Amino acid sequence: MEKLCIRGGSPLKGKVTISGAKNSAVALIPATILAESPTIIDNVPKINDVQIYIEILRELGAQVELDGHSLYVDPTHIQPKPLPNGKVKKLRASYYLMGALLGRFGQALIGLPGGCNLGPRPIDQHIKGFEALGTKVEWRDGALSLAAEELIGNKVYLDVISVGATINIMLAASRANGTTIIENAAKEPEIIDVATLLSSMGASIKGAGTDVIRITGKPQLLGCRHSIIPDRIEAGTYMIATAATRGDVIIDQVIPRHLEGISAKLEEMGVRVIEEDESIRVIGETVYRSVDVKTGPYPGFATDLQQPMTALLTLAKGTSVVTDNIYTARFRHVDELVRMGAQIKVEGRSAIIKGVNALQGSTVKAADLRAGAAMVVAALTAEGVTEILGVEHIDRGYDILEEKLRSLGADIWRVQTADTD
Repeated sequence: MEKLCIRGGSPLKGKVTISGAKNSAVALIPATILAESPTIIDNVPKINDVQIYIEILRELGAQVELDGHSLYVDPTHIQPKPLPNGKVKKLRASYYLMGALLGRFGQALIGLPGGCNLGPRPIDQHIKGFEALGTKVEWRDGALSLAAEELIGNKVYLDVISVGATINIMLAASRANGTTIIENAAKEPEIIDVATLLSSMGASIKGAGTDVIRITGKPQLLGCRHSIIPDRIEAGTYMIATAATRGDVIIDQVIPRHLEGISAKLEEMGVRVIEEDESIRVIGETVYRSVDVKTGPYPGFATDLQQPMTALLTLAKGTSVVTDNIYTARFRHVDELVRMGAQIKVEGRSAIIKGVNALQGSTVKAADLRAGAAMVVAALTAEGVTEILGVEHIDRGYDILEEKLRSLGADIWRVQTADTD
């Protein structure tokens, strides 16, 4: 086991380059299954979730090579092997294998996904979409069995906006016979990224980024070359960390439009945010105002940034209220922040945060990926040294975190620990 150690109090300064989007990568990699020839994906982040996906594709028979940040996938010899257990249990986004294998082979047997435990995240909308395309869906010992003699395009209305269901239906529909219309579709930038890849492979997709997406399937898709968009969640995390440490950092290689939600809230607090074409400069101030934050589907405030934002708001004057309308169990970082001296009370879907003058270094644990990011933000500002356990969660989604923070002046290091679990 490992832990991160951070000595707080150093303002972050300089420039940091943002990696490819984790939430795109975990959908684009299984999408390569749909092609009949090799695909190259550029700007791939080096994170644990990507490595797990590489291992899964190899188990299925694909030839996969990662060279720097370019991923080569030859799916020519892939077989729809059952994946009821094993590595799919380590990866929340493993459910994208359902849509990809269903589209390519008309069948799949996939165990329920793992990843961060954020409370109930049902896949009923995924199933609804697959069934609309003519798929027979059955549960077999905790795994989902999908089978279709032929996928036929159809209209699907999502009862709740779901990024995962939107992408999964797109994957299957890209090789269905006819046109599929997804209504009440998610609008996240990652949806557009997946649509761009599928279009480059030969699928016909219109409306990605709106609430109605039309996919005209093709009997065959061919490999292509595609570059992943910048990770807006990683970028937002560095923006928050810069503000928290009262630093001055240029967040480079981003799409500022994707960050409007976090930029607006930081400015409301009193942080200076300066947008350029492909970068954002964040300049911290001495005193911050309290604000209220409500998460919501894009272009609303991203739920993935709620936890780091909560850490920042512990230092704002007055009382802030953070409401997470997406995941019910995304406040498990609160007890850890309280351990560091924060004053936070959770009521239902909301955290009520009374600002304090400073946080104190402590030993804390990352309960999930973004809770880990919150611990890092808090530790960077705290007096003394903070030890963060559960580093494996952070490694799932942040590319060379220590190296990037160290380049900005953070005092951060990683040490091996005895396994006490």
